[in-house]
Amino acid sequence: FIVVIGLAGGTIYWIKYGPTKETYDLNKYFGITAKSQMGVTINNEVLDAQAITEGGTAYLSYNFVQDYISDRFYWDSNEHILLYTLPRDMVKAAADSKDYSVSDTVNSEDYTIVKTEGDTAYIALDFLQKYANFDYEVYKDPARVVITSKFGERQTAKVKDDSQVRILGGVKSPVLEEVKKGDKLTVLEDVSDWKKVCTKSGIVGYIQKSKLKDAKKETISREFEEPDYTGIKKDYKINLVWHQVTSEAANEGIEDALAATKGLNTISPTWFSVTDNSGNISSIASTDYVDYAHQCGMEVWALVDNFDQNVDDMELLSHTSSRENLENQLVNAALQNGIDGINVDFEQIPTDVGDHYIQFIRELSVLCRVNNLVLSVDNYVPKGYNTHYHREEQGVMADYVIIMGYDEHYVGSDAGSVASLPWVEQGVEDTLAEVPAQRTILAIPFYTRLWKTTGGAVTSEAIGMTEAQNVLTENKVETVWDGSISQNYGEYEKDGSTYQIWMEDAQSIAEKVKLIPKYDLAGVAQWRLGFESNDIWSTISENLQSAS
Repeated sequence: FIVVIGLAGGTIYWIKYGPTKETYDLNKYFGITAKSQMGVTINNEVLDAQAITEGGTAYLSYNFVQDYISDRFYWDSNEHILLYTLPRDMVKAAADSKDYSVSDTVNSEDYTIVKTEGDTAYIALDFLQKYANFDYEVYKDPARVVITSKFGERQTAKVKDDSQVRILGGVKSPVLEEVKKGDKLTVLEDVSDWKKVCTKSGIVGYIQKSKLKDAKKETISREFEEPDYTGIKKDYKINLVWHQVTSEAANEGIEDALAATKGLNTISPTWFSVTDNSGNISSIASTDYVDYAHQCGMEVWALVDNFDQNVDDMELLSHTSSRENLENQLVNAALQNGIDGINVDFEQIPTDVGDHYIQFIRELSVLCRVNNLVLSVDNYVPKGYNTHYHREEQGVMADYVIIMGYDEHYVGSDAGSVASLPWVEQGVEDTLAEVPAQRTILAIPFYTRLWKTTGGAVTSEAIGMTEAQNVLTENKVETVWDGSISQNYGEYEKDGSTYQIWMEDAQSIAEKVKLIPKYDLAGVAQWRLGFESNDIWSTISENLQSAS
């Protein structure tokens, strides 16, 4: 009787506290719901099944590649082309083909490079690994791929005796994988008497601490040569001014426009505009203008804008053929006119166009690099709503990233400074979090705004430095220096309205230009030629000298 009672008690105890042998469904664990699907573990994390297998080749979905492998791969869903940007070449692979080209040289693989299923593109891992730094292994039962794209130090331990990795900590948790004595596990986290681990086959689960030994730190690495996208870097501080040119005849005014300037080494005329969704441009470029600028010791970086109302940025930039047409037209026009560089001023790009826009910058950078043209790109001061401009990638691909350090207050906003010093400096610091200082140019305004408030209604107009000073003189206004924003401020009443002005003058400009040596930036730019007072050029030159 005592023996029977003991056995019954032991059985009850075992049922309650003994380890279960129940196994967990690994198809469910990896989110596999179709025969062709593969599970994915990347950097010791199990993610939704975004991989497929066909003919022994493993493929990752394009969105997964963008998020976890490299966002430099670009899929044109309109023309079904996969692109990858090299420093001086473009890699191109058409959907459902084994062929790809580099510099118009056709190469072939023994597998299909890009598979399409409905709206989803899948890219072969073997092809991805040619251009991206990661390792992978494929496992069966169920089919899954284990990827490592983050290298460096990790914690490991060996299994003491045959044991189990479970889906949760606790002996009653279902078993994910049986592990053998001597198996090496990656240790991710301590959880009471258990450790969260990842097995070699990509199973992330829990094992009892007592089952592990020989804990140590190991370094994992992979030999891979990252592309070097180094372009043109001048050995002097850039001093650039934009020249707003509205017609071919206006080019003839270049001599008068530059007569009073001093210290400039770069001029950017507004010559090119995109005119349609096919990537065609209008041009008012002038070889005579370029020749004169060169005689004055200046390079010419011609500006291209997207301001034409007939242009749909999505239609223009999401088609490879239209982007290439635009890029070729710009570079050909630059070469034909002796232009030294291209300045891209694409503004108000919609959020969903961001990936297509940065691909345009990548592709244009290749053509500029091959043809020895400087590529500069204009950007807003960094804010949460303009991250889709991909400043960090611009800082890799373009020669110079220009911060448009103005329009802090603008038409339709409350009255205030166009460019207070704290706001501009914050813009510099935020940009430098993404872009190297040696590729960053700070653009400052030669204009201010005269604000008018009438019965609660606020309007403003942009005026240059000389006109702003004339307004103060005519209305007998004495300005007061506001040290908190480093600007002179003036205010007056007239005809029932209140007028306010935050001046841009030699004093305020000097404080902004001092940011160039302070942060060792690549130089300064000014919007625009003709808005300045004559004394401003000496102010800029003197403050740049300490940066050279």
